[in-house]
Amino acid sequence: MIGAGAREHALVLALADDLAVTALACAPGNAGTAALAEQLAVDVTDPNAITKLASSWSADLVVVGPELPLVAGAADAVRAAGIACFGPSAGAARIEGSKAFAKDVLTAAGVPTARSELVDNPGRLDAALNHFGPPWVVKDDRLAAGKGVVVTDDLEVARVHALTLLDGGHPVLLESYLDGPEISLFCLVDANATVVPLLAAQDFKRVGDGDAGPNTGGMGAYAPLPWAPESLTADVVRQIVVPVVAELARRGVPFTGLLYAGLALTTAGPQVIEFNCRFGDPETQVVLALLRTPPAGLLMATATGALAQQPPLQWDSGAAVVVVLAAEGYPGTPRIGDVITGAEGPGILHAGTRRRDDGAVVSAGGRVLSVVGTGADLAAARVHAYQRVQQVHLPGGHYRSDIGLPATRRENGRFAGR
Repeated sequence: MIGAGAREHALVLALADDLAVTALACAPGNAGTAALAEQLAVDVTDPNAITKLASSWSADLVVVGPELPLVAGAADAVRAAGIACFGPSAGAARIEGSKAFAKDVLTAAGVPTARSELVDNPGRLDAALNHFGPPWVVKDDRLAAGKGVVVTDDLEVARVHALTLLDGGHPVLLESYLDGPEISLFCLVDANATVVPLLAAQDFKRVGDGDAGPNTGGMGAYAPLPWAPESLTADVVRQIVVPVVAELARRGVPFTGLLYAGLALTTAGPQVIEFNCRFGDPETQVVLALLRTPPAGLLMATATGALAQQPPLQWDSGAAVVVVLAAEGYPGTPRIGDVITGAEGPGILHAGTRRRDDGAVVSAGGRVLSVVGTGADLAAARVHAYQRVQQVHLPGGHYRSDIGLPATRRENGRFAGR
């Protein structure tokens, strides 16, 4: 397992419980994965270092968690060494690495998405902004860890964000605003273009209750969606995911791994906000909490083109909620080094943590812990999650108190983070 966040801890936890797994390592891991897997040091941005490590460890399968190594070509390098890898090639990972590339793929595939315009020259910005808004949606074309997007009714705020990116040499994508609730749908995709959807989830991007404040990497999520129509997943797979997978294959970059569709459910139907090339965080934490099918075989089948031979997925009938506990200062500059207490036991997934030489677990990043609760329904899962998060102490730590709350009232919510 390559990565160090709560997503990787959730995957490691699921794999550690799988009887088919005989040995498990995580690189570089965190204080949580250390209890479940051998910890290995690696520079996750270096495909050759990842490949060398996997070869020396005699890995049968490498699962790449974060987007950075995938965009850098980690999966290509690992597969070239004869090792199965769960994750797309660098060419296919451009679906996340470049928003302009993703838009081109969506247009060619005939998939509904927001109208957009790429701006790479500050002199063209004002004219382009006049083609949109309000609200204005301004995106960094590159990877931005979920924090390169501004959605605003204030033209000057949109302009300043765009100019900051352009002045740094980064193209800007302007988009029309897609109104409606947002959802995330993860799909396993193998080299034979077999698509197997997981449970749809909804995440909460903004830092504060009621969707206040700036975008983050994600402050919480829940699954399943009690307000969604039964046909939603099948419709999205048929109308959006399958055409995108076919278009990538047509371009000579077939997708293998986890294709993550971020969607707005508009009055005109589902439209694509973005595609990601890996498991999302924090949605992975709730989706895996409900998956009853052992994951190792699924990941290996995806990596080796055998998804069509897998039996139907089995799911828990209940619900799951994850609440992210963040460090003081996040999503700006987080304070690190604070001692965390009360974080032992089930339901706690580590992200920005490390263990000091004296044995204390301390904060080491912005999103410090993911706290997962499950229950017979969403309301029960919320109670479980919030009871658990209140038992954890992190000086200056903060979290949202409304994760999944609208959905307990059968409301879909309107989460504006793009």
